[in-house]
Amino acid sequence: MTGTPFQAPGTATFAPARVPWARNAGGVIAACLLALASAGCERLLPDGADAAPPSPLVYEIARSDGTVEGWMLGTIHALPRDTQWRSAAASHAIASADLLVVEIADLDNAAKLAEAFAALGAAPKPESIAARIAPDLRGELDAIVRRGQLDPNALAALDTWAAALTLARVDTEGDPAGGVDRAVIRAFAARPVRELEGADYQLAIFDRLPESEQRDLLDAVVREAQAARSDPERLRRAWLAGDVAELEQAARTGIMADPELREALLLARNRRWDAMIAPLLEDAPRPLIAVGAAHLVGPDGLQRRLEARGYRVRRLR
Repeated sequence: MTGTPFQAPGTATFAPARVPWARNAGGVIAACLLALASAGCERLLPDGADAAPPSPLVYEIARSDGTVEGWMLGTIHALPRDTQWRSAAASHAIASADLLVVEIADLDNAAKLAEAFAALGAAPKPESIAARIAPDLRGELDAIVRRGQLDPNALAALDTWAAALTLARVDTEGDPAGGVDRAVIRAFAARPVRELEGADYQLAIFDRLPESEQRDLLDAVVREAQAARSDPERLRRAWLAGDVAELEQAARTGIMADPELREALLLARNRRWDAMIAPLLEDAPRPLIAVGAAHLVGPDGLQRRLEARGYRVRRLR
């Protein structure tokens, strides 16, 4: 998910004030994986000489003889626009790569994203969201709906996964326009950009979940809304510091504690991406693979998969 708050694509079906998708786009899965709740738009780095420099996850991919074949950058999909996140390692990887590989390449095509969400997110038969959630979470659900000024009838007309993404967005104030994906895509304006999935594919992963798993997702979103308010900046701080242990823990708890959701949203995608990335590393253009940070940590992360293929993968700081 890579990889951050949920950013459900916009839709023309409902007014943004009722279901706030129109101002968000892309990165929906990586956002889900870390469930990175964000508070206001304050700077993540405090002013002053003692502020720790940013150190997001950046990996160099090399052959056994040391020949560098590419880089990986763990992204976050929404940030306050003035966040200072570019480390020397990130700047080096962005400047050195010949090709960019991202989850979704066309993040600014709001109409296309809206069409994808509208096509997949509508429920065949409206049903109250309260009827689809665990009874002990209905009070918190009502609180989220009130905070987001959401229309319960509009939510009832959505598939459960689509309603879950909409609810998750309520307490998120990080700006998708300030997300790392967009910043890196802009930096590659004169170089090729390829995508691993695209918005249609990402949304279809949610849409293919059995209804029982969609309801597990809905429950997890509401539970994490409660937990995140105790320290809403915790995981964004972990991302900015490149805290592997904290990021890996986040990728195993909350939503990702559910084995079926973890398989669909993280593990299966890592396997698929590994198979797509391997041929790129064999070609002459050297890629920068910029995907949600959850994909770059843990024993099932892309870094371990590339090592299993014989590559030397080392973190740059």
